Amino acid sequence: MGNERNAAVYDSAHSRKPSPPGENTPLLGGGLPRSSQAKTFANVFISIVGAGVLGLPYAFKRTGWATSLIMLFSVAAVTYYCMMLLVYTRRKIVADGSSEVNSFGDLGFSVCGSFGRAIVDILIILAQTGFCVGYLVFIGNTLSNLFNSSTMALRSDFLEASPKILYILGCLPFQLGLNSIKTLTHLAPLSIFADVVDLGAMGVVMVEDISVISKRRPPVEAFGGLSVFFYGMGVAAYSFEGIAMILPLESEMKNRDKFGKILGLSMAFIAALYGGFGVLGYFAFGQETNDVITSNMGPGLLSAIVKLGLCINLFFTMPLMMNPAYEIIERRFSRGRYCFWLRWLLVVMATLMAIWVPNFTDFLSLVGSGLCCSLGFVVPAFFHLLVFKDEMGWKGWCLDLVIVVSGTVLGVAGTVSAVEQMYFAN
Repeated sequence: MGNERNAAVYDSAHSRKPSPPGENTPLLGGGLPRSSQAKTFANVFISIVGAGVLGLPYAFKRTGWATSLIMLFSVAAVTYYCMMLLVYTRRKIVADGSSEVNSFGDLGFSVCGSFGRAIVDILIILAQTGFCVGYLVFIGNTLSNLFNSSTMALRSDFLEASPKILYILGCLPFQLGLNSIKTLTHLAPLSIFADVVDLGAMGVVMVEDISVISKRRPPVEAFGGLSVFFYGMGVAAYSFEGIAMILPLESEMKNRDKFGKILGLSMAFIAALYGGFGVLGYFAFGQETNDVITSNMGPGLLSAIVKLGLCINLFFTMPLMMNPAYEIIERRFSRGRYCFWLRWLLVVMATLMAIWVPNFTDFLSLVGSGLCCSLGFVVPAFFHLLVFKDEMGWKGWCLDLVIVVSGTVLGVAGTVSAVEQMYFAN
């Protein structure tokens, strides 16, 4: 496909003009390409790994540990391939001198005009909002588990609301204030703090899992049956979501011809980390594995610190996750000007959605199936097909079409499966 030639021409063309900050600009680095391979590896890791990993052991319980491992590594491979499709597509467009492409939305505009940008923008808004709904569900469930299962139980008959709902509603006024901040420059370091907390929590949980496994070995299942296949694929797709950051990350790397190798190593490392975390959690608690694995941790000071740390981390990360959505809606509905009521509207909508979500991991499957499959699989393969249609052979056509069709089927079937699990399963 001439990717090497396109990369060389792209380097020359892209170096003439530094990429301006946009909705997908990485928090670590930016501007002129200068990231080392190690920094790019770290940026990819930070862009992908998040609190969703805490729901993986529950997904392993639902689908079986062997099935989940196969799904994780398969989704990791396809996600990597689709990420590289975006890179190749951008390089081809820039090499042809069509336009400057700095973000996923720019790529959509270059390939399909205003319609392409609109599709990408809508998917990003829904995905970012969905991630934040998951954050609120996690906070509500975790605080309810931490306080309302102890002797310090906080009981309330206010409007017959459950403790989870009260905790979520209690976050609303503070989130309205945090999300009203015009610039998030001072909140950016919280992204690093969030990843440190996530990694610390994963380490503590894995040590706890190993301790439990050494004392008892509950029965586990390797395969969960075909009925939960789409559910597991949705969770896996959610776990590797981060495709909107790939173009900015590639732009800021010093040696761009090494980007594919670094991205592949990052994805392999993340997949191995996810697999180990999911297996240990499921092997430790078996059928008693909760939707958030930290809920299985016994009482104690360390357990409480981990749970509160994760809640604080997600509470302050929410404005950062919503910022790409704010930039899009303000560009479309407020001529690029700051608009607090549009931001408040999204925060209120996310809060109301969180109230109606009963299970954290089930919701991950819903977002992964309905949004991440489209954003991570269907759109990249479709854009690549349109741009390289005259240069690819029949094998390239078939591969792109298989990804588009399979991603669409997985998205639709996974959405139906996740909704059934959330609201209709016993």
